[in-house]
Amino acid sequence: MSQQRVAVFGLGSMGIGMARALVRAGHAVWGFDIRADVTEAFAEESGNIEAFEDIASQIDVVILVVLNATQAANILFGDQGVVQQLQPGAGVINCVTISPEDARLAASRCANSNITYLDAPISGGAIKAGEGALTIMASGTPEAFKKSQACLDAMAETVFKIGDSAGQGSLIKSVNQMLAGIHIAAMAEALSFGMKQGLDPQTFLDVIQKCAGTSWMLENRAPHIIEGDYSPKSAVNIWLKDLGIVLDAAASIDFEAPITQAVLAQYKGAAEMGLGGEDDAAVVKLYAEQNGLNLP
Repeated sequence: MSQQRVAVFGLGSMGIGMARALVRAGHAVWGFDIRADVTEAFAEESGNIEAFEDIASQIDVVILVVLNATQAANILFGDQGVVQQLQPGAGVINCVTISPEDARLAASRCANSNITYLDAPISGGAIKAGEGALTIMASGTPEAFKKSQACLDAMAETVFKIGDSAGQGSLIKSVNQMLAGIHIAAMAEALSFGMKQGLDPQTFLDVIQKCAGTSWMLENRAPHIIEGDYSPKSAVNIWLKDLGIVLDAAASIDFEAPITQAVLAQYKGAAEMGLGGEDDAAVVKLYAEQNGLNLP
């Protein structure tokens, strides 16, 4: 696998794991985040943190793992946007959950500067990010895949090549997020339903994860509730954004999505309780408040 010089923007729970996986694979990696302590910690782990403008001409691939489409667009095309600083032929891998329309627009703007763009949303969680074992749903031109391949090999266990144009990866990610957001809220509702009737939360997990009603989200998030640990691996607020993208797309095609609408209302309720920055399993606290439950 060829070694590349890579800039990773966004060193959150997913981005830092991806950056570490790239370093282990032998790539030279520069990490960028608005939190100075995070970038400094990454530098101590063999990362690099020089100012982007000082190394832009040397960068082969830029990877975005920031919060939303606005942040991604600002990094790429803002006043000091990276696209205008990269050398022609460099590549962008955008792993941010955005709308297909935003992905197509970003790809077009990159193409105008002779920069390849891979629409590459991710799934798998922080642990798999750190293991280099993510699932990536990628779409883009053959040139974009060729430019990105070495980085994809380092970061992912599975890469689905969804299509040859940007937007298709983001489309299937929105379908995944519809299901994932519903499954977390369904887990919280079912756990609360059982607790209201005296069911022990650990018993709930032990039994249901071996039954047909389980889901990956149940098995991953229920332990957070049982442990009383709501440090954000993926925050409540992320679902306001991601399910908002889903419902915007649904509205644009006149598609009724009542379950998603109901679930988004639950996340909004949790955010209104001040839980937006907590782990998304904290949506269970809304159910606890409504039903007089004492959580672990």
